[in-house]
Amino acid sequence: MASYPALALILLSSASLCLRCEAGKVLVYPVDGSHWLTMKILVEALHSRGHQITVFRSNTSWYVSETSPYYTSITVPQNEAQNIESQDAMTAFLKKCIDIHRTNSIWATLELYGNVFDLIRENQKVVAKFAASILGNKTLVKELKAEGYDVFLTDPVFPGGVVLAHYLQLPLVLNVRWIFNGDGHFAIAPSPLSYIPQLFSKYSDKMDLFQRINNLFYHAALVYMHHYVSAPPFQAVCDEYIKEGVNIMSLVQNADLWLMKVDFTFEFPRPTMPNVVYIGGFQGKPAKPLPSDLEEFVQSSGEHGVVIMTMGTLLNDLGPEVSEIIATAFASLPQKFVWRHKGKRPASLGNNTMLVNWMPQNDLLGHPKTKLFITHGGTNGIYEAIYHGVPVLGIPLIFDQFDNLVRLKVKGVGEIIEITTMEVESLTSDLKNILDPGKKYKENMVKLSQLHHDKPMKPVDTAVFWMEFVMRHKGAAHLRTESYKMPWYSYHNVDAIAVLLAILMAVLTLVWVFCRWVIQFLWSKKDSSKSKSE
Repeated sequence: MASYPALALILLSSASLCLRCEAGKVLVYPVDGSHWLTMKILVEALHSRGHQITVFRSNTSWYVSETSPYYTSITVPQNEAQNIESQDAMTAFLKKCIDIHRTNSIWATLELYGNVFDLIRENQKVVAKFAASILGNKTLVKELKAEGYDVFLTDPVFPGGVVLAHYLQLPLVLNVRWIFNGDGHFAIAPSPLSYIPQLFSKYSDKMDLFQRINNLFYHAALVYMHHYVSAPPFQAVCDEYIKEGVNIMSLVQNADLWLMKVDFTFEFPRPTMPNVVYIGGFQGKPAKPLPSDLEEFVQSSGEHGVVIMTMGTLLNDLGPEVSEIIATAFASLPQKFVWRHKGKRPASLGNNTMLVNWMPQNDLLGHPKTKLFITHGGTNGIYEAIYHGVPVLGIPLIFDQFDNLVRLKVKGVGEIIEITTMEVESLTSDLKNILDPGKKYKENMVKLSQLHHDKPMKPVDTAVFWMEFVMRHKGAAHLRTESYKMPWYSYHNVDAIAVLLAILMAVLTLVWVFCRWVIQFLWSKKDSSKSKSE
């Protein structure tokens, strides 16, 4: 009989063999910037399960490292970087958007859309070239096919990875919130515009008649953006390398699984589909201890607590005028403030404010002294605030940020202040309002946080389970609707309604003809009777 140590060794060896047998190969095509921060969490979770990860990156990548203990990288040469990854480009874009927004007219709105379209158009061209350079490298493509990957994971906001997955004929999983023409739901699930606000609308799910009319226009603008701004560069790649007459949207809709970065404690209720799995807030994690100098500053706040402020990585330089307004408002309050700030130090900065180039955002949000989070409204920060139960004051700047913050305001856990109209008095008033315990912002956010945590599985574990499900079953076609293959008039039953209307018109015409014939017959009979009597 084997000894206990020998038996333990045999069991451990068997377990490791099982793990290797179950482990798969995952090919990842990420989007750089803040999107990579959440994709990286999935990569690390898959690695912890024993899967082999390969990640595409550009030689101009800002966030995606070439070396990592969690993945092997494939670095693809690229002549130019994405403009959406450049801090200088995004700062210039932000300033232009603020100047346009100050005008507050219909022409300013059109100019703002034009500004956004120009940025996206140029960025999509660069990303499409990156995808084309991979597909055009026959040696690399051959190696990828020979590697025997089990699943392809990508973010479809720039859908180069979607094209590559189709070319390699791999099961496709999307890590998604937005696609290249708005909310990902609009590509796959029924989305009635009567109660589902479109991107940039700034509406809730309760819209009056005027707002519903406006919502149609916002939707039309995004349809235009899809057909004439976002899709053409990728459609050209499809036409060159796939040659099946497919369009880029159909490839996105053909994905096996949608890992939707949405939690309905935050998002408005809406229709969905069987292959959509909700993992909103999967980046949430317990707070770690703060660095000693930061901990000392936070503890010095006493009973008043701490407010933290960050406007993200690319948009934290708001200019000297706005920075002075913020610094003056902070200096007038008893709380301590930790502010991630780039640019010139404000002259009105108070002793209660610490400026930092970088902050451990999650760890500060999880600190018991933190009372309020001031943010631009990025999804990652919002979900971290929900995870830790910290109310929010939003200063939206661009893209989806206003729409995100509207969802928090509707739920009573935050407020919004517009940067174009912000003054010292209005900012100070909003800060005092949210920090006031009697206003129940904190209480409402704690309730929201409890709902967010009350799940049978952690969101990241849910994501890993479903990715492994796709690996085990070589896809998830049984969950995917084929409705996207229908022409629009069939999808909306326009042809069926037209046939029914045609039949109805034919019946009504026959009835009308018959009634006219009967009337004429009766009149002729009456005339005949009259003539006989005479």
